[in-house]
Amino acid sequence: MPKTKNIFLKIEYVGSKYHGWQKQRNIASKRHRKTATIQQSIESVLEQILQQPVNLIASGRTDAGVHAKAQCANFKADTNMSLAKLKISINALLAEDIRVKAIKYVKSNFHCRYDAQSKIYRYVIFNSAHASAFLRETTFHVFRPLKVNLMQKQAKVLKGKHDFKSFQAADKKDRSSVRTIKNISVKKRGNLILIDIEANGFLYNMARNIAGTLIAIGRDKMEPGAMKMILDKKNRKYASPTAAAKGLCLMRVKY
Repeated sequence: MPKTKNIFLKIEYVGSKYHGWQKQRNIASKRHRKTATIQQSIESVLEQILQQPVNLIASGRTDAGVHAKAQCANFKADTNMSLAKLKISINALLAEDIRVKAIKYVKSNFHCRYDAQSKIYRYVIFNSAHASAFLRETTFHVFRPLKVNLMQKQAKVLKGKHDFKSFQAADKKDRSSVRTIKNISVKKRGNLILIDIEANGFLYNMARNIAGTLIAIGRDKMEPGAMKMILDKKNRKYASPTAAAKGLCLMRVKY
């Protein structure tokens, strides 16, 4: 009999066609043309290969349309199949916009969500008068010039331990909105503006709400010191509209 093994996956995906990471019921609708979730897609393939129920535990959820370079997930299974063969089999059956990049055994008590120390998200803005045909799925197009120096200065205010309630979308659960941003940067690379945020945890839509506010600051639509005021208010209405999901990507999970 095969022994139960705890298997770790590092996964990349383009989230454009999916209704986020977490499996859901009745997700298809006229408003959302997504037909599946990332978790459902991978679990379905694993169950087909291993011929047993599989429950993927991810480092965290990504919303509909959000991408990942290195989402992490683990699952337990009774199997003697080699990891090399399992990886090849998974990728052979998955859609082309989801790929398992790495696979390994981890300790039986390892948990991708609870053991994560921090996550790094990147929001990518394509700042040009004309949109890009090639980057339209993975960047957010802003045609007006952005003042990156203002964005850089205001972003620094968010570093450290704060109550980020102003950047939290409505949440069904009553939970603490205090998080620690370990690093945040705004960099310009040609027509691309990269907003990198590393935190010990992210509230619902927190990264996209920060990105939306920084875009407004870059357009010179806010007064100097606006970011501190928004942070201190602890009220979502003071921050800017949520930036589009397609510009956000989970870059790394640290353990």
